[in-house]
Amino acid sequence: MRKIDEQYLKTPFVKTPFAGYRMMSDLLRRAGQAVNEKRVRRLMRLMGLVAIYPEPDLSKASKAHKKYPYLLRNMVISQVWSSDITYIPMKNGFLYLVAVMDWYSRYVLSWELSNSMESSFCVKALQTALKRFGMPHIFNTGQGVQFTSDAFVDTLLDQDILVWTAKAELPTTCLLNGSGVASNTKMCT
Repeated sequence: MRKIDEQYLKTPFVKTPFAGYRMMSDLLRRAGQAVNEKRVRRLMRLMGLVAIYPEPDLSKASKAHKKYPYLLRNMVISQVWSSDITYIPMKNGFLYLVAVMDWYSRYVLSWELSNSMESSFCVKALQTALKRFGMPHIFNTGQGVQFTSDAFVDTLLDQDILVWTAKAELPTTCLLNGSGVASNTKMCT
């Protein structure tokens, strides 16, 4: 236990312990200790030491928000933008990075950083991209509450941009309208 405590104080993870039992076992082995993961896990649990990391499914959809259909089936990709969030581990927590990208050129049109998962920094990144590069025909996002929030979706719909959230299936009544153009999502249910 003393060696685990010493290792915790020695590592660069002092203020936010990212080291779980696997990493701690490896660090102790490199320091010349004969340990296995099972013992380190038990001792860390006894000491109340846990690794800090982002929990899975941070971008779950809100049941109150509308799901938008897949609009690219049988279409040539042009004027399609997308947006997604990732996290950046920092010494004292996490920063969240949102990027707005053009699918055709794979160019990052805009990005924003935030220390919280609120939708305001996503809306700001979207508004920056729209101001600098005009409007796409279709905008793809994940189903996270940041992208399905009223502020984000209204920004898109006010510009008559078709919205498509990942994993949402396209209803048969909303298939392409014969001219090769996706039907308006405002009419799709």
